[in-house]
Amino acid sequence: MWVKLCCLLLYFLALFVLARVFEAVAWYESGFLATQLVDPVALSFRKLRTILECRGLGHSGLPEKKDVRELVEKSGDLMEGELYSALKEEEASESVSSTNFSGEMHFYELVEDTKDGIWLVQVIANDRSPLVGKVHWEKMVKKVSRFGIRTGTFNCSSDPRYCKRRGWLKSTLIMSVPQTSTSKGKVMLKEYSGRKIEVEHIFKWITAHAASRIKIIYNSEHLKEEWNKSDQYRVKIYLFANLDQPPAFFSALSVKFTGRVEFIFVNVENWDNKSYMAEIGIYKTPSYILRTPEGIYRYGNNTGEFISLRAMDSFLRSLQPEVNDLFVLSLVLVNLMAWMDLFITQGATIKRFVVLISTLGTYNSLLIISWLPVLGFLQLPYLDSFYEYSLKLFRYSNTTTLASWVRADWMFYSSHPALFLSTYLGHGLLIDYFEKKRRRNNNTDEVNANNLEWLSSLWDWYTSYLFHPIASFQHFPFDSDWDEDPDLFLERLAFPDLWLHPLIPTDYIKNLPMWRFQCLGAHSDEETLETFADSESDSDSENREVFSSDREVLEDDELSTFHRCGAGERPCGVEARSCASHCCHHEPCQRRARSCSSAGDLEPDWSAWPSGTLHCTECVVCLENFAKGCLLMGLPCGHVFHQNCIVMWLAGGRHCCPVCRWASYKKKQPYTHPQPLSSEPPS
Repeated sequence: MWVKLCCLLLYFLALFVLARVFEAVAWYESGFLATQLVDPVALSFRKLRTILECRGLGHSGLPEKKDVRELVEKSGDLMEGELYSALKEEEASESVSSTNFSGEMHFYELVEDTKDGIWLVQVIANDRSPLVGKVHWEKMVKKVSRFGIRTGTFNCSSDPRYCKRRGWLKSTLIMSVPQTSTSKGKVMLKEYSGRKIEVEHIFKWITAHAASRIKIIYNSEHLKEEWNKSDQYRVKIYLFANLDQPPAFFSALSVKFTGRVEFIFVNVENWDNKSYMAEIGIYKTPSYILRTPEGIYRYGNNTGEFISLRAMDSFLRSLQPEVNDLFVLSLVLVNLMAWMDLFITQGATIKRFVVLISTLGTYNSLLIISWLPVLGFLQLPYLDSFYEYSLKLFRYSNTTTLASWVRADWMFYSSHPALFLSTYLGHGLLIDYFEKKRRRNNNTDEVNANNLEWLSSLWDWYTSYLFHPIASFQHFPFDSDWDEDPDLFLERLAFPDLWLHPLIPTDYIKNLPMWRFQCLGAHSDEETLETFADSESDSDSENREVFSSDREVLEDDELSTFHRCGAGERPCGVEARSCASHCCHHEPCQRRARSCSSAGDLEPDWSAWPSGTLHCTECVVCLENFAKGCLLMGLPCGHVFHQNCIVMWLAGGRHCCPVCRWASYKKKQPYTHPQPLSSEPPS
């Protein structure tokens, strides 16, 4: 997770540097920056009209260029970035979709239940033609969609009862606007009563109703009273301008930020005394002033702060965000981080997408689960101060120059999605290249695995997971009701070669007990060898032949057991107790134990052996005696072997005891040792 997070941070840093490079290239080619002011006198009539349409100011009664230019100057300063965005939006001329309502419930869910937006709906009565023709309606949809106003068409033929109850007996236009100034308040529907069915007249009707929600100040006394008033709104934005009514984008934002930000329009057209404006720091008009408890902020002085709906919307969202805004931001960041797994994962293509789908599901589930307690936490009534301090931190951090750069880059890349996706893909390919190079240096085999090999290994793992326990989850000691060999039933039902040799992880081997073989006493190894040789020479030749024959019989028996177990047969029928007598109570084993004690009264130090292990002095894998100081390893069944011998046996895929065929990754009930044999030789 931390690797993906670091990769995502590097990607954002690369985007920031790339945006600065684009600004330098644009300045080198054209000689201006996006924050540079534009003189409206040097613009053509078409460009001036485009700027007014983007700001939402009517210009139908202004035939001359001079009047249009003055209206642009009265609405705010024009920057190169805003001009570029407006011209590009006009050239794009993308068709905006309009909603077709199917009935009352559909209309209620989208229009009447939407508390923070404006809807324009054309109602078509039964057997009547629409009020606005198709061509003019398309122009209207495109014009109002710039300001976040959604449009739709309600045909009364789909639900005539609802139209009769509403009184829609003729074709008309309906506009929905929030009725109160609180967030998520009631919605009121207004019907168009004008006689002129033209786009400009309908647009003026819309902007007039939207502007009615904005508080308008006409004199300095009212401004002084409003400026010093303390009410529920912590954030207020003032527009000081010489206009008849505020721009449409300003009115649309007042609806969108209902209950969060208060919008105030100060009309200074007929003011004679502007001394109070100088007292509060307003020396020129038009000016967009943001008033917060922390101070005054002049909008438009930093990068990306254009006089447009999109720029001011991103600015206000960063200062006064909703919980939904933070959730959407976290959702985007988490999914971007999860998609990094497609490039970090090496190996087969199918493996990459399987890991990607798993990561996307895991990350999104964890995100939703983590947001639930946060939402409940924010509903507590005692956290108002915490909420206010959080908003204060947002306001402090998002009024800096760095925050303005980030907002400008966000608007740039969101308006160029192809560039954003291509840079993300290029960043991912670089990560894939360096990750592949690193793993090749570490001699990792999964880099060269193909799809078929990976699917085969995935199937082996899946079947092993279903029908055999995972050894890494079973730490010794482990008590369970399934310790009575639960695989017997499954292996009886299984096909002989399908599940007989499952792919079992070998990480359980490191949990097996391991110790060194020691003998009691302090004699050296040379003395022990001499004593052992003397005892061998003193023994009778007949006994030697008997011992030799017994050993041959024992070796044949052990070899036959070894081969039968290695061939995959069922356990040889040797239980834990009989196996203990087979290992320790046979005459050859007793002779070897006594040979150690006869050489200076030395015998194996059984106290150093872990509890539950069977006492024995020979490894049945290599058929060699345990030498002093050699490493031993025990299995859960209790049998003991040389460490190297049993590790090679288990690593070869034979996950069972060579003697009793008990699974080497499963716990078994501990074996209780019988009374130790007397060290005195038999009479």
